[in-house]
Amino acid sequence: MDLFSSSVERSSEPLASRMRPRNLDEYVGQEHIIGPGRLLRRAIQLDQLSSVIFYGPPGTGKTTLARVIANTTKSHFSTLNAVLAGVKELDEEIRSAKERRDLYGTKTILFIDEVHRWNKRQQDALLPWVENGTVILIGATTENPYFEVNAALVSRSRVFQLKKLEEEDLFKIARQALSDKERGYGKYEITFEPGALEHLVSVASGDARSLLNALELAVETSGETFPPKDGRIYISKEAAEESIQQRAVLYDKEGDYHFDVISAFIKSIRGSDPDATLYWLAKMVSAGEDPRFIFRRMLISASEDIGLADPNAIRVVEACASAFDRIGLPEGRFHLTEAALYLATTEKSNSTLAFFDALSDVEKESKDEVPNHLKDDSRDSEAFAHGKGYLYPHSYKDHWVAQQYLPSSLVGKIYYRPGDLGYEKSIREKVLEHRLEQLESINIDEGNEVLTWSPEDKKRNLWLNRAMGQRSTGLKKLRDNLYQGVEIPRHANALIINAGTGLLLYPAMKMNPEGSSIAIVRKKEEKDALMHLSSEIDELLRPSVFVDPEYINAINSLSNDFDLSLIAAKDILIDLKKGNEILKKIKEKSNEKTIILIATAIAKRSSRVSSFTDGNLKEKLIEAEDKIYSSSPLSSWDEKDLEKTVKFYFPNANIDYMTLSEERHIDENVALSWWTKSYSKVLEENMKDIFIQSLKERDVPFNSTSAIIKIIPNKKEQEETEKSTKEWMSVHSKTK
Repeated sequence: MDLFSSSVERSSEPLASRMRPRNLDEYVGQEHIIGPGRLLRRAIQLDQLSSVIFYGPPGTGKTTLARVIANTTKSHFSTLNAVLAGVKELDEEIRSAKERRDLYGTKTILFIDEVHRWNKRQQDALLPWVENGTVILIGATTENPYFEVNAALVSRSRVFQLKKLEEEDLFKIARQALSDKERGYGKYEITFEPGALEHLVSVASGDARSLLNALELAVETSGETFPPKDGRIYISKEAAEESIQQRAVLYDKEGDYHFDVISAFIKSIRGSDPDATLYWLAKMVSAGEDPRFIFRRMLISASEDIGLADPNAIRVVEACASAFDRIGLPEGRFHLTEAALYLATTEKSNSTLAFFDALSDVEKESKDEVPNHLKDDSRDSEAFAHGKGYLYPHSYKDHWVAQQYLPSSLVGKIYYRPGDLGYEKSIREKVLEHRLEQLESINIDEGNEVLTWSPEDKKRNLWLNRAMGQRSTGLKKLRDNLYQGVEIPRHANALIINAGTGLLLYPAMKMNPEGSSIAIVRKKEEKDALMHLSSEIDELLRPSVFVDPEYINAINSLSNDFDLSLIAAKDILIDLKKGNEILKKIKEKSNEKTIILIATAIAKRSSRVSSFTDGNLKEKLIEAEDKIYSSSPLSSWDEKDLEKTVKFYFPNANIDYMTLSEERHIDENVALSWWTKSYSKVLEENMKDIFIQSLKERDVPFNSTSAIIKIIPNKKEQEETEKSTKEWMSVHSKTK
């Protein structure tokens, strides 16, 4: 049956099928992919989809997203399931697609579910038709496409990684099902015992399909009959618990997660972190990993990461492996644990009971993901940035560096408590010191994982490099210092205020190819210039440009759910009144993760026209300028005053402040551009001529000063880290 067929009666469909979103407005979650301003959302709305691959765990909305596209596109939409279809079925779809293109000029979108199930020959058969545009591919896979999908197909597709849904998303999905009278249970009065719905959401662990299946079972089995005669249904916590089973630990011995977990295990050993080592070992054992595989990796680690620093390490691992072969599971878990602890601490330990503490947490925290910096970077580091931020311990003094190896939710968790006897007594202080240093150095940031990726667009890159290169040395220095160290996700939305000629716009566009770049300019001429320049690239990738001399209305026009990762502005603080109003609006549109960059000129006495001349003319110029600048206190602010103003609006943010000065030589053209209406109001017209004449007689140096302000809001995780540190200090004082 066609995956998207509507021939089945609604009443006979499972709730999860009935409640599939029909359009983008009904779709819940995955804001990094289809949130306002994201590339995929724009492509769907404009019906300009190119080949894409959706990658993520079950129940995250891959097929649902394909269904939304099917409901909105003008192209013909065909589906294949890679489990059931082969080359023969593909050939039939290709033949039909060619006919539609040749006879009617209609494009074909081909959705292939479980695309990783096709072997190399089957995927190769699809490649030429994707390449020549006969079909636009939408592939869905639970496996990392960089390993399981033809590399040539991946290189011609945009890859979007779907993440497990947040609990807030699952509650929203549940509420939709309970209130929808047509497709859900909106006709009935349904109440839950406190904790019942929360249990369904918690155990569903980010899987919408699992939640809806459990909700359906709970609703339709909680009364004597369904539908109920009085229209009322009460769901107890016991009924909720019976409707959904504890999810198994996420693990596939043949899949991507397998490599991520073993990578985290080895990196934890290498990093001398016994707690994280035990956690990842428990993760593998609980999931059914082959113990011989684990021993083989530990034997490699004994030589690769410990070597001659402790020649006894490989003997201990070998002895434990031999003992395991004789004893087997379940008692063999002690030997796995002993070997792992020895490698992690480079000392022998008999505290193997700590393994069961870790195992208990694995069962309770099965939804935790491997921190991005610990993921396997050997195969897809360029695409998803797996492994980014990992610090290689061998590059540091004593072959150790403080970094976090446990999942974010387990920061500060202690499994291994060294005893006071034997070798453990000698390593006790070292383990405790390492733990304290790790907690002090933690800066949890999962935001560096790449969730979207597009094939390299050489034309766009060349255009951006050319646009960024057409700047004076001083402007390049200003731009480079402003953006130095700034990273935003590829799917980020960026707002540039007073974009002008694009000085601050183009660096943002270079970082967010799957997001939106919005530019606000003062004049229509500036918009025309930016649009003319960007006409060289694909319409889908161009910036959105708005004209607003005051900027306020344009900023207000952005919807509240338009997530901004970056706000950059130039010269918005020159006018005090307008600057304060814009800062207030920026504050309203930013969130706890928004990076705000401001470059603004600082008008000092050294930059006044009066500093370039002498005598009677100078006195009149000083008098005129004092009148002008007194109307705008900001014009005479120093750096500290400017910084205080910014801190007033962002009191809890981390603010990085610096100034840049550029020595310039003033010529007649520059001076004329400075002779503004303000000067004309307070000076006689002939004063301009006298001043210009004085410039012709001598070379006048001038220091142009600009302030660079970077506002990086504090993250919630930092507060959690402080809490973990306090807990650690309490434990440390008791055990020392």
